[in-house]
Formats: sequence, structure tokens, C-alpha cells
Amino acid sequence: MTYKEEFIKFMVESGVLTFGEFTLKSGRIAPYFINAGNYKTGAQLAKLGGFYAECIKDNNIDVETLFGPAYKGIPLAVSAATALYNKFGIDVSYCFDRKEAKDHGEGGMFVGRTLQDGEKVVIIDDVMTSGKAMRESLPKLKSAADVNVTGMVITVDRMEKGLNTDDSAVQEVYKEFGIKVYSIININDIIDAIKNGVIEGKEHLDNMLAYREKYGVEA
Repeated sequence: MTYKEEFIKFMVESGVLTFGEFTLKSGRIAPYFINAGNYKTGAQLAKLGGFYAECIKDNNIDVETLFGPAYKGIPLAVSAATALYNKFGIDVSYCFDRKEAKDHGEGGMFVGRTLQDGEKVVIIDDVMTSGKAMRESLPKLKSAADVNVTGMVITVDRMEKGLNTDDSAVQEVYKEFGIKVYSIININDIIDAIKNGVIEGKEHLDNMLAYREKYGVEA
């Protein structure tokens, strides 16, 4: 089983990936739903960090520091940094932002690594719906130092058109910022996992394919 297949199985077992009929914030009726808030144990977080590490290694992403946008990105960046060292012997720094700059003690907007000009930073987040995390994170990072953001890693690329565009959020971010967004898996991987019996859900396959046909974009 590939790490992508293992991740999809892990998502289902964790209650993060479910199938049925779900009304999304966009108003679309989707046959699947991803709720990253259902990761809540130390074991799950350790495994999740390992999948981020696999994605970074698999795509040869050049990185010196992982940045986790507050709040959801903080444990993700920490677990990914830990897994990169434990699995591959790659020691990277990590940092995260405060929602409000600290005006006492050491002060500042960031916790963890003090960023330097030219530093290769990868942003770690869970899912991308609109690109909001990138639009908020990039100015903060650039205000700290002239860093080189070499990529962003998320768990799932839905490969789905936006409400007002034929591009997905991932494609929009690349067009706007020139930053590539990598995902551990995408919707095609989930469909293939159902087809190949990696996970249950063949009764949802027709709906998954129809939704992909209606709203999907090419990679």
C-alpha cells in the first residue's frame, strides 16, 4: 500500500473522511466531507505528521523551516517537523504566528525559529478552501524577513472550481503568488481508493464521479 493509500485509510478510520450527502459552505451538495477537526489524539497527530513528512520528501520540497499558521497549523507544523527528523533524519526548524503580537518579554509576532532573509519556508495547513491561509500568512512572513516560501503542504486537494472562477483554490494561489501547493492526496486518489477497495464506499462512487465531473478541475 502506498503512503497515499495509507493516508486515505487513516482519514476514514479517524472519522475525518466521510461519505454521504453534505451541504458545503459554498452551497454545493457534496458526496464526501473532510473534517480535520476529528484528529484529536497523540497517536493520530504522530501519524499525520508522518504523512506530511512523506509528502515533503516525495516531492523533494526544499525547506529549512516549517511554518504553521495559528491556530490549526501549529500542531501540524510541529508534528511534521518531528516526523521529518524521526523518519528521514531531516532536521528542520519550525515557527508559528501569534494572533496578536506580544508586547512584553521577548515580544514579536512569531514563536519558534527567528526567520532570516533568504530562508526556505514551507507553510503547513490542513485543507485549502479559498487560499485565505496563504493570503494571511505571506505578508506576516515577509514582514519578519525576506524569506523564500518554497511551497505549501495541505492534506487534500479537492481539485474543485471556485464559486467565481474555473480555477481551484490551489491553482488560484499559484497564479496569484507563484507558490506551489502540494497535497498529500487529491480527490482522484480518494476515487481510486474506493475503486481499488482500499476503503469501503463503492455505493458512493457514482456520486463521487458525478460531482467531480460537475465541479472538478484538471491538475
